[in-house]
Amino acid sequence: MAALEDSHGRTRDRRSVFERYQDGADEPANVEVGADGRPTDVEREEVDQELDRITSPFDPEHIDIETRASTVDLLLSRLRNEMIDLAPDFQRRAGIWTDEKQSRLVESLLLRIPIPSFYAAEQKDGSWAIVDGIQRLTSIARFVDARTVGGPPLRLKGLEYLRNFDGAGFQDLSGKLQIRLRETEVVVHVIRRGTPEPVMFNVFARINTGGEPLTRQEIRHALIPGRARTYLAELAASEAFQSATGGSVLGDRMADREMVLRFLAFRLTPPEDYRQGQFDQFLADAMHRINRLGADGERELSEEFERAMTTARDVFGVHAFRKYRPGRQRKSPINKALFESIAVNLGTLGPEERATLAAAHEVVLGLFADLMEDSEFERAVSVATGDPKKVRKRFEAVRVLFQETIDEAGDGQ
Repeated sequence: MAALEDSHGRTRDRRSVFERYQDGADEPANVEVGADGRPTDVEREEVDQELDRITSPFDPEHIDIETRASTVDLLLSRLRNEMIDLAPDFQRRAGIWTDEKQSRLVESLLLRIPIPSFYAAEQKDGSWAIVDGIQRLTSIARFVDARTVGGPPLRLKGLEYLRNFDGAGFQDLSGKLQIRLRETEVVVHVIRRGTPEPVMFNVFARINTGGEPLTRQEIRHALIPGRARTYLAELAASEAFQSATGGSVLGDRMADREMVLRFLAFRLTPPEDYRQGQFDQFLADAMHRINRLGADGERELSEEFERAMTTARDVFGVHAFRKYRPGRQRKSPINKALFESIAVNLGTLGPEERATLAAAHEVVLGLFADLMEDSEFERAVSVATGDPKKVRKRFEAVRVLFQETIDEAGDGQ
């Protein structure tokens, strides 16, 4: 499939991203994969498993995971009464499964073949945030009662066994089969409220019942409702971000929103104050803080983000947020750690300083190429990037590079 529509409705040509790896310039193993299984233009980070462990002494009595037997009808009733949160605009919710795949899930239910369990987090009001099983639940709802998900009704197609039902909607089934569907039992694993958020995150990061594991940002998006969801989406869809990244960061697995979140997280908590080392929780905390921002706070950060993106494009051109090495035939993929360290540093500069860097873009690019030859810096943007020492290393190195360029330009006037 050559074209793919991302979370913002933009149609992207994935061939150029995929084919760039065919000549051996870059290895697909070093980049993230999209929802279609193809390589993206975002570099995969090597995670330090020790840093990723839960280190706080949680009381086991506060960790409550309950397995519930439910029915399709009960799940749809929860949807109708807004007691299930499908995380609006959650990328895995819809659009990834074809109608044929959704139809075959319904076919499995009609054949009484068990389907994988659902995983949910209980919210303060007793509602469930579905973290794993969003596509399965959306498929069932589209067929039985499409109004619950606000989507078009599903008519069965591409069935393997019940081919006589091709083209059928729910109302076309016999009363007996309708009841069979409604009374089908499903298993829901619910992490009860009161369970520490890092534990919830850790549990959901381990599950993989439907193919590709959930990305960390997909989990954060599902577990943390509020304004942060739409705010990240708005900044990721902005013309400034799209221009600075060359429109190459697809939103189907939320890589774009994670990059925006990383910028905001280090603007809300300066790099020198970052201490915890548990990067996933640091980003989750940032989403909570974004939820508490007022209109003025949002506007200030949005303007700063736009200035940073515009300046990055003016200074680095097509190499913005990428590991730049002169003479290399192909661009490197976008690096998230470089994105945050470059963007945050640019965002804190004044207009004259940003203009100076843009005018001296060739000098900056040369100095940046030299910096990439520093093995300590290279590791700080490649391996265990959530380590506090590496965070401070990369932010300080980029800050010094910019400041020295600005100072030298001033001395030469």
